[in-house]
Amino acid sequence: MAKNILDIRNELNGNVGKPVKLIAYESRNRITEKMGTLTNLYPSVFVVEIGEDNESVDRVSYNYIDILTGSVKLDFE
Repeated sequence: MAKNILDIRNELNGNVGKPVKLIAYESRNRITEKMGTLTNLYPSVFVVEIGEDNESVDRVSYNYIDILTGSVKLDFE
């Protein structure tokens, strides 16, 4: 596991455009699991496009700190 935000960003930079399994631990013990593609990296957030079909695409963004604290996990295939 990465120890700082710069390491996380560098690791994600090599995986832009690849399929990813997103696991987000939300409030009140809710867990969201989705398949998507890591599309963009910005200075403080990254964007994952989640699309079940070609007609609708959802975009979600998270902070790098979410990975550092364990609130979000990304598994690349």
